[in-house]
Amino acid sequence: MTPQDSHDLTRVGPGTVMGNFMRQYWIPAARSGELQPDGTPMRLLLLGEKLVAFRDSSGRVGVMDHMCPHRNASLVLGRNEEDGLRCIYHGWKFDVDGHCVDMPSVAPHQCFKDKVRAQAYKAVDRHGVIWVYMGPRQDDPPPLPMYEATLLEEKDVDIQFMMRSCNWMQALEGDIDTSHFGFLHVGHLDPEEVPEGHPLEHTAGDRAPEYHVRDTPWGTNYGAYRAVKPGVTYWRYANYMFPFWTQTPQGEFPVNIQARAWVPLDDTHTMAIFWRRRTASGGPRSTMEPLKNGKPLPGARPQPDFHPNGTGWLERYRVVADESNDWLIDREAQRTNRIYSGIDHIGLQDQAVTESMGGITDHAREHLGPGDLMIARTRRRALQAARAFAAGTPAPGVSEPEVMMGARSGYFEMPASVEWQQAYADKMRSAVRVLKQPAAPVEEAVPAK
Repeated sequence: MTPQDSHDLTRVGPGTVMGNFMRQYWIPAARSGELQPDGTPMRLLLLGEKLVAFRDSSGRVGVMDHMCPHRNASLVLGRNEEDGLRCIYHGWKFDVDGHCVDMPSVAPHQCFKDKVRAQAYKAVDRHGVIWVYMGPRQDDPPPLPMYEATLLEEKDVDIQFMMRSCNWMQALEGDIDTSHFGFLHVGHLDPEEVPEGHPLEHTAGDRAPEYHVRDTPWGTNYGAYRAVKPGVTYWRYANYMFPFWTQTPQGEFPVNIQARAWVPLDDTHTMAIFWRRRTASGGPRSTMEPLKNGKPLPGARPQPDFHPNGTGWLERYRVVADESNDWLIDREAQRTNRIYSGIDHIGLQDQAVTESMGGITDHAREHLGPGDLMIARTRRRALQAARAFAAGTPAPGVSEPEVMMGARSGYFEMPASVEWQQAYADKMRSAVRVLKQPAAPVEEAVPAK
């Protein structure tokens, strides 16, 4: 990567190559429950823009520039009342579309409210998540996205938010790097302790998989393979999906309906949002299944500790473990190999290594190897798509969101004679699917009062 490549890939603010590209897509931004009708407005940082989010009296979501277009006072301080957000400085009031609907500090014969509009973005509420469209098509936005896991009803899916203090691509790359799993997450696992058929059986036995990688309509796809018995190959497939989505192979391919969005808050902070089909709904098995000793994998406790959400730009879904406390690393657990990394949570293990690289890693200092093939291909694919968009090519999957339905991740065994792309296609034909109808129009995704 050249310095210009690195810059274009990692910067997301207004006017940047990648930032302009990402603004063509709908962006998941918050839990539905974070905003209540006539409730407290919320600071929302997305793609380097400081916004205010609120839910009006009728249940509609508004997302707009936090600065009042009158004198730039913050609308985060505003009064959320009677279907609008009123600035406390002079009482100017704005609806969810940014229209000024009241100008009480101006005499009626001098009122010019019809000429004033706040910079507002289209926002909708779907299946427990608020989505924001920050692109130029505010009057005619593209269809809502069809990343399969996000189409699950709220009762059928677990959704987790977790902020990471590093660049979006840096954070995302852990999800498309299967070789690190055998070290960072299970380096302490003795293969003899893994029962036959356990989700970790082959990962523990062979920690140096080989890869096939390809470009796809939705982004990139890899098949990591290991020969596990005569004539049988163990496959692990994963995906990068435009503009900042991943699917990991941590589940049986036919039922592994999951996805993660790595939403850039700014250049050096990312909100990871993870959708995973619930096991009770027929979802994938868990790596937390007991080992031969009857206990779950050490170092994989179910949840990390979080700070309470605050009101600042970067005070939502923050874990307690961070650089200031060395991500709560337990050196004794590391020395005794009870936990290979010394960090007791799989997500925190990823968080620690990616945040330790700095806010934006220095790509010039890297020495990529064969196990980094998917990472190199994904960087190139994302950068090429963003630059092609800047040159006039439509952003992939924006107007045809069903393209993303071609992506599925997971693991399975297959006769070694089956070619890797054919193995993927065969398993896709037998995979459980969420739905097959087109994406809902934007107006239908707004919740009823």
